[in-house]
Amino acid sequence: MKLSEIGKKISELRGEMNLTQGELAEGICTQASISLIEKGELDPNASSLYQIAKKLGVDVNYFFHIGSTPRLDYITEVQKQVRKLRILNEFEEMMNIVSIEEKNPLFYNDPKNLQFLYWHKSIYYSEVKNDHQEAVSILEEAFALFPNKKRATTELEIEMMLTIGIYEFSLGNYEAVIEEYDKIQKILDGTNRALNDKSIKTRLYYNLARAHTRLGNLEESTALSNEGIDWCIESEELYLLAGLHYQIGYNYELLGDYEKALEYLDYCILLYALTPEHPVNNGFLTDKRTGYLEALKKQ
Repeated sequence: MKLSEIGKKISELRGEMNLTQGELAEGICTQASISLIEKGELDPNASSLYQIAKKLGVDVNYFFHIGSTPRLDYITEVQKQVRKLRILNEFEEMMNIVSIEEKNPLFYNDPKNLQFLYWHKSIYYSEVKNDHQEAVSILEEAFALFPNKKRATTELEIEMMLTIGIYEFSLGNYEAVIEEYDKIQKILDGTNRALNDKSIKTRLYYNLARAHTRLGNLEESTALSNEGIDWCIESEELYLLAGLHYQIGYNYELLGDYEKALEYLDYCILLYALTPEHPVNNGFLTDKRTGYLEALKKQ
């Protein structure tokens, strides 16, 4: 690989880890040296390159084997397909891809790519096998792929933390859900980072709102849902916009205000119609709406 390509790879990984040049250089070389390496103006010696790779969470061979655009495009396409299947709840097909790619050196030689596969493998064990213990164990293994704590949490790791919260929710551990998601909120507030995946923040609002509803904190849940709706509009992100409206409607249902509940449920149904790529149980929503109308007639 050309010197400039090595520098580019280092710069890309450093950005993903949310590290400054100075933080990456600490204990290895000077910040100025990292700057020159990233510009392709300085050839790092073997020792420095090894230490840089270790801090960035990749094998040193990464810089020499993941150099062609077709390979990078292949990884991106695999991740895109796996994410899509997860959103559509097509977990068996998702796991088929994960099982195949676990044997692919483009994934098992790169901790970041392998972590992505482990995360989805964990989801499969939770959703299909109903094996909570194994699902958590796989996630722990995924986190362990990047043992260095002197670095920022990556977006992928934040998504994995969101998944832990979902597991806790399924077990009815709502306080644990809020505790886990508070950690994520502190990470986002502390770094003030611009998220590449805007839906991370949407999912945070949505799942926090659901947990507060289960704990009876309806006012807090509605406030979080409204913040989530504002975020969706600001970021032009439709994902979970329907779910957030449903959550507010459900809160009004629990309060016995069926008129407001119906208003938000209708918004929810309309929004789901605008996002057919997101699965929804239309029968459930229709039955819910019928129930609201019957409740209003009795008032």
